[in-house]
Amino acid sequence: MRRALSMINVLDVRQGDGTYVTSLDPALLLDALSFVVDFHRDDTVLQFLEVRRILEPAATALAAERMPTTDIAKLRVLLDELSAAPTVEALVANDVESHRLIAAGAGNAVLCSIIDGLSGPTTRARIWRGLTQEGAVAKTREQHQAIHDAIAARRPDLARAWATVHIAGVEEWLRRAA
Repeated sequence: MRRALSMINVLDVRQGDGTYVTSLDPALLLDALSFVVDFHRDDTVLQFLEVRRILEPAATALAAERMPTTDIAKLRVLLDELSAAPTVEALVANDVESHRLIAAGAGNAVLCSIIDGLSGPTTRARIWRGLTQEGAVAKTREQHQAIHDAIAARRPDLARAWATVHIAGVEEWLRRAA
């Protein structure tokens, strides 16, 4: 819970120094509280994830067919940049960039733009999942690897399947959490 409160800027955790409340300003505390309440009440994030689950596997399959080899190499570098035990922030930033590269690799600017627009509203849910679900970091890394491998092997059906598993996992976790 301390880590979660740190992520939403209620606590400042200083390694070797202690944990401090960032502010008792009601606006900050209410913002943090509203995030948690909205997260558990509002199904809008679930609706965004449903749309992502429909569109991103199709984009990933297209990327397996169309993504230039140089961009597949960039995706590999991006995956390799992530440390063995990344922070949730680093994992989510890497996740967002991976999805962006894959969407661009589909070779359809309209589809890429739509997917980019769907990413933002689900970022907080991805952060919360990384903080609260056991094994979420390892699972995300494994799924990203499988998606990359399917794209690199030019196997659209496998790429589509792994992308579906990846996004459906976040969606299913959120359904249970809400």
